[in-house]
Amino acid sequence: MSALLKALAACAAMALTGAALAESTSLRQLSDREDLLGWEAVGRLDFAGKGFCSGTLIAPDLVLTAAHCVYDRDGQLRAVSQIQFRAGLQDGRAIAERQALQIAAHPGYRPERGPDAENVIHDVALIRLENPISSFEADPFVLHSGRNYGDEISVTSYGMGRAEVPSRQRSCTLMAEFQQVMMIDCNVTFGSSGAPVFSQVGGRGRILSVVSSGGIYQGRKVAFGMQLADRVAELKAQLRRNPVAAVDRRIKRVRVGGGNGVSGAKFIRPGG
Repeated sequence: MSALLKALAACAAMALTGAALAESTSLRQLSDREDLLGWEAVGRLDFAGKGFCSGTLIAPDLVLTAAHCVYDRDGQLRAVSQIQFRAGLQDGRAIAERQALQIAAHPGYRPERGPDAENVIHDVALIRLENPISSFEADPFVLHSGRNYGDEISVTSYGMGRAEVPSRQRSCTLMAEFQQVMMIDCNVTFGSSGAPVFSQVGGRGRILSVVSSGGIYQGRKVAFGMQLADRVAELKAQLRRNPVAAVDRRIKRVRVGGGNGVSGAKFIRPGG
């Protein structure tokens, strides 16, 4: 068991002494268009056929995801040309598809390290899209603020074995918090990285955290995320300091040579 999981397990044990864990609901696929209504801003980030993560619109041109998703297996930042966001993807059809323009991965995240507490805290990235997605197509989610998380936490994600349709776990339990890391008993797997963790306070869900990695605690699958608001503010400032203009697609560019340096997607194995 990792040091992070041990620390969170100790916190969970203290918090749950004398009390039973709340029952979490099972995953439910949003397989009909009616099911998808309101969740179109959750989408799949595709890496040129080399894997995928989950991501969420928090502005018409900004996608929130995990930092480890934007690095390849060699620890190199992916080329934006290899990243596409497919909002509300369902059985091969997306509400909207956009190419990435700019990446801001939190500087506190170190791709060469494993999922220790420091990396989980900073495992956050923003992707600016070449063109915004209209709120009529997909209404962005806002971030949660404050300490009142409400009674229910939920996760909507794509994942291995359920890559073509988003799945929603309507109710999870926040089991522990330790040094800005959260442990929740949501069912995550490969591809769930970067998925939004919602607090249901105030009607429509607000993003409380994103899925960084997973493990097993007392025979239950658990997911780790981070306290989010400060990390996102830091990433937005990073994007403002380094503005990038969209490529004029009317100009045809010829590239000499073939091949590319992108390798397979890097995911943190649940329980690893």
